Amino acid sequence: MVKTFRVVVAMSGGVDSSVAAALLANQGYEVIGLMLRLWSEPGNENENKCCTPDSIIHARRVANILNIPFYVIDARHRFQNQVVKHFIQGYSQGITPNPCLECNQSIRWGFLLEEAKKLGSQYLATGHYARLERSSDGSIKLLKSLDKKKDQSYVMHMLNQNQLSSTLLPIGIYTKEEVRDLARNFSLPVYTRPESQDLCFLGKDSYQNFLRRNASNIEHRGNIYSHSGDLVGTHPGIAFYTIGQRKGLGIQSPQPFYVIDKITSTNSLIVGDKDTRANSKFNVINLNWISGLPPDFARIFGVKIRYRSDEFLCEMIPISQNKIKVNLIEPAEDITPGQAAVFYSGENCIGGGIISK
Repeated sequence: MVKTFRVVVAMSGGVDSSVAAALLANQGYEVIGLMLRLWSEPGNENENKCCTPDSIIHARRVANILNIPFYVIDARHRFQNQVVKHFIQGYSQGITPNPCLECNQSIRWGFLLEEAKKLGSQYLATGHYARLERSSDGSIKLLKSLDKKKDQSYVMHMLNQNQLSSTLLPIGIYTKEEVRDLARNFSLPVYTRPESQDLCFLGKDSYQNFLRRNASNIEHRGNIYSHSGDLVGTHPGIAFYTIGQRKGLGIQSPQPFYVIDKITSTNSLIVGDKDTRANSKFNVINLNWISGLPPDFARIFGVKIRYRSDEFLCEMIPISQNKIKVNLIEPAEDITPGQAAVFYSGENCIGGGIISK
């Protein structure tokens, strides 16, 4: 008798997670669809893009077509405490956090994986564009998606061997176009649904307005200085600006200025011309190595400093167990504290951490 493995699929009502569920059901797995109800601001309870009533309807419709159970689980309190508060605290401290990283770590591969285990599931599957390579010794590598334009290994760099051993990534071997074609072939009505967006809890609003409503003392007026130290303007609060930002600075100048630093100790915004945006050295903290062991620091690796950034060649120099110095072979623009630096050896994502201030 062939053993049937039970798999919980994190469903969003979008095409990627729907096709992931369809592929696994077609392969003979016992599939259960779960959607998490995430936090939204009071008065805007239906605005979280990851779990709108429309998304729930689409996910339930797909589950009915596939003849699989589908449940919605309330994760609002945990999401607010671990993702939203992390987002607010980051901006209040002058960095630019990526809430999707925190969500993947504490919500998807934290809370949701726990719920999957409670249902007797051996695996949690998602619609992420990445691949897993399982070796005969039981170790697992996280690899880039075959569709390099959609690769999401960057936002999974914080996972460990235990989490990856309970993970399936069914669509990592397909391109986005192929996934939409698969949705049509499975007769799933979500094949034309648009891409989901980051910062799901903002709804249709800007992060600046969200911070004004939810972070006390976030509006704290200060000065804007040029790279050479000249006073060139004022700002309403450094939290409202990101590294590399050009528009909305309110500086009268014949040449464009870009935000190149945020100094929380003096509440100052530092700006410079295009030539001052590039840097080749930065530190990375809160390290996670997917294999469980640090890499060979004598080697040259690739690094991405943002989700959509190019990959740069770099050297890594260990400072402590949880901190490294990164030297880029060629300078990169807009290296942003709070964002992740994720390291690669070819197709293999070896881990990463958070760019420190």
